[in-house]
Amino acid sequence: MGTVTFSCVFVVLAFLLANVNGVEVGFYELKRGDFSVKLTNYGAVINSVILPDRNGKLDDVVLGFDSVDGYKNDTTYFGAVVGRVANRIGGAKFTLNGTTYHLVANEGKNILHGGPKGYGDVIWSVLTYKPDSHITFTYESFDGEEGFPGALSVAVTYMLIETNKLGVKFEAKAHNKATPVNLAQHAYWNLGGHNSGDILSHELQIFGSRITPVDDELIPTGELTPVKGTPFDFLELHKIGDRINELPKGYDINYALDDNSTTHFRRAAEVYDSVSGRRLQLWTTAPGVQLYTGNLVHDVKGKGGYIYKEHAALCLETQGFPDSVNHPNFPSQIVNPGETYKHIMVYRFTAH
Repeated sequence: MGTVTFSCVFVVLAFLLANVNGVEVGFYELKRGDFSVKLTNYGAVINSVILPDRNGKLDDVVLGFDSVDGYKNDTTYFGAVVGRVANRIGGAKFTLNGTTYHLVANEGKNILHGGPKGYGDVIWSVLTYKPDSHITFTYESFDGEEGFPGALSVAVTYMLIETNKLGVKFEAKAHNKATPVNLAQHAYWNLGGHNSGDILSHELQIFGSRITPVDDELIPTGELTPVKGTPFDFLELHKIGDRINELPKGYDINYALDDNSTTHFRRAAEVYDSVSGRRLQLWTTAPGVQLYTGNLVHDVKGKGGYIYKEHAALCLETQGFPDSVNHPNFPSQIVNPGETYKHIMVYRFTAH
């Protein structure tokens, strides 16, 4: 995108306009055949993904809300783009180039997903929108936002690729100061349908043989430990519920992906629901993927009035490693002035 300085070229609203603090918010649909994705510029959220099962029956396979009001009051980050730095930073502080930055804590003394008003809680502009192809949202993040240094121009593009593939491309250009950047997509997936119950019978494979273990506050210790033979072992496809009871609450952990290439996509994960026959395969350019099994989803009223409960879905958030700003041995997330951060993920859906 060249210089990645953004202006709103045009806006075509698909449907359902709302007004939030005097700014227009809309829902936008991307559709190709019987595969469709609905999004909103509030938080650059994925609101729905509708696709057929093995018998051609269409279902919406992501959790969400019917209106913008639901997202405004959301504490689950349903479908949101989270940042400036996704996941956690210990002590809500870090030191960069000799300066210590104190961030706005929102999870005890730590910061999660960019702070109390991260990118999932701001209104993005629509740069381009083509209903059968793609939509690009942009956001101008200011110097000092939630404590982070430097102005940052951010863009996320959702694109339909070939048949039943969804691409997500993140880009961010730092302007006047070096800053950490780690953008992630926080969709909650249930391949049986958002209103079909829990995902404990979904089968999962993760292409990462190590995790970044965490302390009691879910802050990484800085180690990388092997998963083989532990409850975190998804090296081969098996049910999510097989060993989840061996963990206090469920899964909420970052996997270091095994393919260390920085020049092409890594296989991140595969999910299969035997009831519907739907399969999700995920590729990414990021070094890690966070597995989260909706452990803190408790009686949330979602789309169609359905009540989402614990383990109603799983998240597979491709990302840089959590708290990397405080662990020099983790892959760096620092973007210097004039540099552009890029992160691409591709979801492929099939049913058989």
